[in-house]
Amino acid sequence: MSLKAEIEKRKTFGIISHPDAGKTTLTEKLLLFGGAIQTAGAVKSNKIKKTATSDFMEIEKQRGISVATSVMSFEYKGKKINILDTPGHKDFAEDTYRTLTAVDSVILVVDVAKGVEAQTRKLMQVCRMRNTPVIIFVNKMDREGQDPFDILEELENELQITTRPLSWPINMGRRFKGVFLLHDNSLNLFEADKTKKAADYVQIDNIEDERLDKIIGEDDANQLREDVELINGVFEPFDVSLYEEGLLAPVFFGSALNNFGVQEMLDTFVKIAPSPRPRPTDKREVEPDEKKMTGFVFKIHANLDPNHRDRIAFLRVCSGTFERNTFYIHPRTGKKMRFSNPYTFLADSKEVTQFAYPGDVVGLYDTGNFKIGDGLTEGEELVFKGIPSFSPELFREVVNMDPMKSKQLEKGLNQLTDEGVAQLFTQQPGNRKIIGVVGELQFEVIQYRLEHEYNAKARFDSVNYHKACWMTGDKDKIAEFIKYKPQDVVLDKDENLVYLAQTAYLLQMAKSNNPEIEFHETSEFKVSMA
Repeated sequence: MSLKAEIEKRKTFGIISHPDAGKTTLTEKLLLFGGAIQTAGAVKSNKIKKTATSDFMEIEKQRGISVATSVMSFEYKGKKINILDTPGHKDFAEDTYRTLTAVDSVILVVDVAKGVEAQTRKLMQVCRMRNTPVIIFVNKMDREGQDPFDILEELENELQITTRPLSWPINMGRRFKGVFLLHDNSLNLFEADKTKKAADYVQIDNIEDERLDKIIGEDDANQLREDVELINGVFEPFDVSLYEEGLLAPVFFGSALNNFGVQEMLDTFVKIAPSPRPRPTDKREVEPDEKKMTGFVFKIHANLDPNHRDRIAFLRVCSGTFERNTFYIHPRTGKKMRFSNPYTFLADSKEVTQFAYPGDVVGLYDTGNFKIGDGLTEGEELVFKGIPSFSPELFREVVNMDPMKSKQLEKGLNQLTDEGVAQLFTQQPGNRKIIGVVGELQFEVIQYRLEHEYNAKARFDSVNYHKACWMTGDKDKIAEFIKYKPQDVVLDKDENLVYLAQTAYLLQMAKSNNPEIEFHETSEFKVSMA
């Protein structure tokens, strides 16, 4: 198969949502359709035995939340589907933001009862920044929730995106009878069954078909006709080009837990979702059909297999063909690298792959060479844009509880912060280690993983800082600034200077009193300096 055909075959997308909206359950059902798994069990947050396929870290199983991005692939209707299932919890949003740089489209899951929640808004802002195409799945229709028209209005107002329903619910909660598919006048009748794969479709000639009254009842049929007339009168016809530009989101209704409404969304996704798109770098835009291989690391995960102290870098292939046992250049260090066992994934199971194409995500065994955002090319020095670390707002000093395990602690801190779980700062004098995160739960995860994966116990003591900002600009002015605030300027892992501001007021004062110094709230400035 030609490179162009391989590119056209691929659909790489992320699933995003607020916690508990049903994102991981939906992921399982998509894998069920793709034949990647044979049975789907309900995701129970309090029962380790029934955790989802895509949640594989021990702490995820115990807490019932996703804290790391899982990568899964399957074939469906002649297409290679790559799913990146992201953490929903706000404390792990940074991992999700970076993952969104590696996808070409997203599916946003919304709880019909709760509607648009805080995390949903933040994630959509990131999608809007990149004009990422979005499909919306309104979940849990078998429970009581908001009126569908109210949900659509809320989606448009809160997320600043135009919507177009492509399926429409017939009642909800206990009275939920199914959905009407607007594009082909068919009914999908609801039956509560968590393991059922195929839907019961009833084809009718049009919305006025008398059989509709017999199948769902006269009152519900008349209500559906009114709703469909209103939809066709108020909403613009669905336009694929507007969807591709990230301006129009098709909306589907269903119940992921009962595997209902999922297939029509997946079928539509396969038809309309974009194949791999061009990627911006510091020098130029990389087109997928270029002959030379390029890719970037958007995630690093240590100890994916607890029995082996491995470290996997997740590489999104952007152009050309990635080949096993072929030498590639690591632009940041200039090193030549080759990979004898590159992997593709289905959650925690993996298999060696010979080739990978644009849109694919491959796992590369890493001995500590890669950092988040690093590229891999056939020689060209490119730095891919849009994979930042964010300014942390919560800080703790790391105190070693067992001096005999200092090496293990240092190794654990370095590896975990390489993953992007947190930022690690060193404060002098005293070589104090300070961890900065964007969410409180990250401290718990780091502490748990240090103890269980590295056999290192640490205490995290509070330190009074408001925000960390990277500093660039006039060297003399920076040196003068450090002289007056020696305790508040630290080094990150790459030896970049970072100002730890104690309050928002002091940060604002530092900015206004030092116009020659720039205070950056993301690490994206490193790309412009490269």
